[in-house]
Amino acid sequence: MTRDLGPETVIDGRYRIGQRIGSGGMADVYLASDLQLDRQVAVKILHRRFAQDPEFVERFRREASNAAGLQHQHIVSVYDRGEWDGTYYIAMEYLQGRSLKQIINDYGPLDPALAADLASQILRAERFAHRRGVVHRDIKPHNVIVDDDGLATVTDFGIARAGASDMTQTGSIMGTAQYLSPEQAQGHEVGPQSDLYSTGVVLYEMATGRLPFDGESAVAIAMKQVGEAPPDPLSVNPSIPPALGAVILKALEKDPARRFADADAFIAALDAAQQGIFPDTPALPPPPRALSAPDQTQAGMTGATLAAATAGGAGNGDGEGDGSDGPGRRWWIFVAAGVVAAAAVIALLLILRAPQVPVPAVVGSQEAEAQTILKKAGFESESVRKQSDSPKGQVIAQDPAGGDRAGKGSTVTITVSDGPKSLPVPSVSGLTASQAKRRLENAGFNVRERKKPDDRVPVGDAVETLPPEGTPTPLGSTVTLIVSTGKEKVEVPSVVGQSSEDAQATLRGAGFGVSVTQKESTDAAPGTVIGQSPAGGTEADRGSTVAIEVAKKATTATVPNTVGTDEATAIDRIQGAGFRVSIERVPVSDEADEGTVVDQNPTGGKAPAGSTVTISVGRYVPPPGG
Repeated sequence: MTRDLGPETVIDGRYRIGQRIGSGGMADVYLASDLQLDRQVAVKILHRRFAQDPEFVERFRREASNAAGLQHQHIVSVYDRGEWDGTYYIAMEYLQGRSLKQIINDYGPLDPALAADLASQILRAERFAHRRGVVHRDIKPHNVIVDDDGLATVTDFGIARAGASDMTQTGSIMGTAQYLSPEQAQGHEVGPQSDLYSTGVVLYEMATGRLPFDGESAVAIAMKQVGEAPPDPLSVNPSIPPALGAVILKALEKDPARRFADADAFIAALDAAQQGIFPDTPALPPPPRALSAPDQTQAGMTGATLAAATAGGAGNGDGEGDGSDGPGRRWWIFVAAGVVAAAAVIALLLILRAPQVPVPAVVGSQEAEAQTILKKAGFESESVRKQSDSPKGQVIAQDPAGGDRAGKGSTVTITVSDGPKSLPVPSVSGLTASQAKRRLENAGFNVRERKKPDDRVPVGDAVETLPPEGTPTPLGSTVTLIVSTGKEKVEVPSVVGQSSEDAQATLRGAGFGVSVTQKESTDAAPGTVIGQSPAGGTEADRGSTVAIEVAKKATTATVPNTVGTDEATAIDRIQGAGFRVSIERVPVSDEADEGTVVDQNPTGGKAPAGSTVTISVGRYVPPPGG
């Protein structure tokens, strides 16, 4: 197993490692941050002891290659793969949710309609893969993640396209024995119908809450897969609709040719079962007669003896149980002999290869410690998580149990506490901060407040929670309550002196609305901003409106009063105010008034711009006789 990587470890200069979220026989899986694309990913890292084994490395690479070519809603996406620090990794989509195995453990048996829907989603993933020549070969509820919206995603295409030689390793069947098809258990070449069989086992488990075949060892389970009929699912859970029960049994036919032709046919049968319609063909034929006690010898019994014992009492191929030795009966004897003999050979090989040794008791240990203990004792380990009152990370169950004997190199499944029960985070919409805090605390959560501007929520009211409303969250954990500080305050840009068009663009770019009024001006060019409110440099609510005044050409102007000024000054002032000047000369008796404006019309006030102002300029006339 790889060493437990620290939270700041960076894989290949790109993936920063977080917590470990899974562990299996070949690899560990970590939650990580993709530093290039700023997203969460799951990084699967091959155990170092396998990194030097070309066969395992090839299987690991094949997982990335197969899955990377399968882009589908119900198949986990693979983003990247590479070599790092003496081992290999795969970066893939991080799926929010729980494994289907955890859901079955917590809630099984599931509602039949839900079980059928989840099975259909798994089958849609298989259909997509099968059409591209990829057989999963390890369909089991551990490899299906279901999110809070009920979307199922199939993971781990790691042994897809594997040959028969991949099916055994150190005396243990690759994959989980309870879900293997009969042809897999016998080491035969497998095709899409093998995945359909495994899906039938998963559907059986969802609908009944238990597995169709179980036993004390992988050998015992494999023999049942090959030679025993499954219990009728309706006998386990009478609430299963009979049509759905028939679909399950058809998927579990021993002969691949008697199962559904493909994933489409399986999906169609599930849909039809919702309407009470049974599949076209009968389900399983009568199973072989169980061996009597004197016949049930151990490894010393030959395949031929097993076949003969099993053949006795079997009906003929037409279902007639009269004991005649017709063609149908002979066909069944040959099939039974071949199947049971193959199972016996496999069982004998597995027993010989894998010495049975005591399984260490690890219940009560922490997950990492339990994995180390099992590894030292010669076992692989697989973790399944389940909510409980035990501390998070503590092993609360194991299979096989401590003290039982199992094949060296086989896998021990440990159930690890996921902490206390989770409840959905309640809604805080429309509540004040104090009301929201009280609601969260009453629901069993600790509360941490964080303030944030919000344009839609009044100051002091709850905006949202992290995790969001409805998210299943462990009781006693901390929920962050976001409280509104009202609209965000931002600085108002100064736009006086800019053109109206530029000013509006500047203000809108800063997050403000703009209102425009025009004002006559003789001091600024038309179209220029001559005033604004609020003033530039002050703060205002983002999204509020800034009013600007824009100069326009004046239609009236103020007439300057030039009485008492000299003629030249008066002309400059009147023309500068936008008026024309008319001069008339009037006699004055005081020589000091020569050239001075002694009268004006109009003398002030407003007048139309461009109109004429008449000024009277004094002309000195000496008095008579002077």
